[in-house]
Amino acid sequence: MRKLFIFAIAAFMSLSAVAQTGSAPVPAETAKDTDNNLIKAALKGWHLHLGAGFNIGGAAPLPLPREIRSIESYNPMLNIALEGDVHKKINRSSWGVMLGLRLETKAMKTDAVVKNYHMEAVSADGAGKINGAWTGHVRTKVDNTYLTFPMLATYTISDRWQVQAGPYLSWMMNGSFSGEAYDGYIRDIDPTGEKAEVSSATYDFSKDLRHFHWGLQLGGEFKAYRHLAVTANLQWGLNGIFPSDFESVTFSLYPIYATVGFSYLF
Repeated sequence: MRKLFIFAIAAFMSLSAVAQTGSAPVPAETAKDTDNNLIKAALKGWHLHLGAGFNIGGAAPLPLPREIRSIESYNPMLNIALEGDVHKKINRSSWGVMLGLRLETKAMKTDAVVKNYHMEAVSADGAGKINGAWTGHVRTKVDNTYLTFPMLATYTISDRWQVQAGPYLSWMMNGSFSGEAYDGYIRDIDPTGEKAEVSSATYDFSKDLRHFHWGLQLGGEFKAYRHLAVTANLQWGLNGIFPSDFESVTFSLYPIYATVGFSYLF
């Protein structure tokens, strides 16, 4: 999937370069204007944006539960987003509406120190499945791919600046949630249960991940050149990555990601 993302970005940049330089004998600006006018006419006033960017963030509990004592490391990984949007102003005012389609990855790796953290895992010591209150280290990797539909209201501040806000809907196409508990001990069932030392245990809750997500997006764009804009937004998930009846993780994890990228304006 990541190779597909990289290939799509390379193809998009190549097409943008061709569109800007062109090989036809007509002047470059005339060719651009003609293409833009044709696209705008076909869309009946809707302006087309094609963009790419990078997500950085994670699946986070809010607030941080007392079981998590410290975050030892965080790796945002390579999260790529490819997006197409159509935008239209309302009655030539500063307000408008933007609809989009985004293919994106949201991934992270974390290593945390926890105490009395509910854990269901398979011990590497030959003890089989363990279930109880874990104290020690927990290393987690999340890697999900989404198809996202932002539905935004826009406000154009000036010829260069625009802000956007609204809800989004996401469908998880594939995903993984796995990790390792190590260098600690577990108490059977709850913090008062029998204590057992465990050097390492693994867990994988990928099949339990929620497919449908929704949340709020807030951001904007700066039009650096006539056809090129720099974009940034914050996506705040309002439902957790696991269903509400999932008991192996006892608190909700919300996908919270910021995206920085660029957009080609037709």
